[in-house]
Amino acid sequence: MPTDKALERARESDLDLVEVAPNEKPPVCRIMDFGKYKYEKKKRTGHGAHQVKTKEIRLRPKTGEHDIDFKVKRGKKFLLHKDKVQVTVIFRGREMAHIEEGRRIMDDVIEELAEVGKVESPPSQHARRMICTIAPK
Repeated sequence: MPTDKALERARESDLDLVEVAPNEKPPVCRIMDFGKYKYEKKKRTGHGAHQVKTKEIRLRPKTGEHDIDFKVKRGKKFLLHKDKVQVTVIFRGREMAHIEEGRRIMDDVIEELAEVGKVESPPSQHARRMICTIAPK
């Protein structure tokens, strides 16, 4: 069928004229809903899946209680969205003398996030940072 006639038929039925096999002689076209076709194709291949990202929550020993609560709330959202959360306590200057304060904050955050995630790597000290990774349940 000529292209003009095929386009006219597609417009009448509120659909699209899609070229299915362009390398054939003559080229093969189909009248269909192109958006629906793309959606079905994507659904079949399964490329719409969520990729796990690692989000970071940074804290310091002097971080206020409300700020910690706010960051924990964000961490819960990340975990519910199936992303990993890396909790980092950073020590500056003389704060290195009070590592137990940073450890206390780290333990509190882990305890708060325990309801939506599980500890993947326990807290460990790396120079001036204390790092812990929490994965979604």
